[in-house]
Amino acid sequence: METPRTLQAAIVHFSDPQRAFDTAVEYRWPGGNVTCPRCGEAKHSFVKTRRLWFCYVCKKQFTVKVGTVMEDSPLGLDKWMVAIWMLANCKNGISSYELGKAIGVRQNSAWFLLHRIREAMRSNSTVKLGGPESAPVEADEVFIGPRTKWMHKARRISMPRRGIKNVPVMGILDRESRQVRARVVPNVSRETLQDEILREVEKWSKLYTDGWQGYDGLAEYVHKTVNHIQEYVRGEVHTQGIENFWSLLRRTLRGTYVCVEPFHLDRYVTEQVFRFNNRATKDNPINDADRFAFLMSQVAGKRITYAELTGKDADAYHSPEAGTGEEVPF
Repeated sequence: METPRTLQAAIVHFSDPQRAFDTAVEYRWPGGNVTCPRCGEAKHSFVKTRRLWFCYVCKKQFTVKVGTVMEDSPLGLDKWMVAIWMLANCKNGISSYELGKAIGVRQNSAWFLLHRIREAMRSNSTVKLGGPESAPVEADEVFIGPRTKWMHKARRISMPRRGIKNVPVMGILDRESRQVRARVVPNVSRETLQDEILREVEKWSKLYTDGWQGYDGLAEYVHKTVNHIQEYVRGEVHTQGIENFWSLLRRTLRGTYVCVEPFHLDRYVTEQVFRFNNRATKDNPINDADRFAFLMSQVAGKRITYAELTGKDADAYHSPEAGTGEEVPF
């Protein structure tokens, strides 16, 4: 299958509806083994003029979009694939205003489209990081929120007395695989942080953190800390690797998205985790086409509706880290 290598080549390549369709089919059903997304059966016929299938088992029609983040979207595959390419490969992300202008859709449509792509970026890996014989693992937490010293005086005065609560994000970096896991957490208490470590890191791994008391008592790990009041590096004991990820995340939030609602922050973290874990390294010379192909292979089996995304469908989507729902600048 011909694969474009640059954004300009991707735009030209996917502007042909048939090529865009063939590419989407190949990424979703490698080898052409098309199965019905509703019943899982392969007994169907293809309607070439409409680019859809009819399943003989469940007696329903389906397209390549059904059962993916693109389901029920009126946008064509050409717009979807260009948007996926840009979000996967723009180092600091792309705003909904810029994407809407680039592909010719309204800003609110581009915003919904980007959040659906972020849903596809979410990893469901259950493989734990580290190990007794592996390189050290770093763990750290960061608070994402506005800085009142940069606000206009009138806005600062109008804020509540206690200010806007910053949202904590927990991150874990494996130095050997250079993979990071990060997510929004409700707080930075000992129970919350250590539950995250127990879920993501193999026991008896080397674990390096800062001196925050929430990491005290990790007896099942070779745990060492560095006191940032006195030093940042002591031999190989440091958290500079995960700090590098935090700097990229902050640059994305402050430079590109500017205002992010706490309710949606976890999706922006997921976006940055995807790009960080699929960046080009000496041992893994991945390129833009590879990142696009990997993301396209993850669009199936994931879906989020507008009601779920905006919190109107509380039964379908509920996050304990939703925050106050107030959009705040970074």
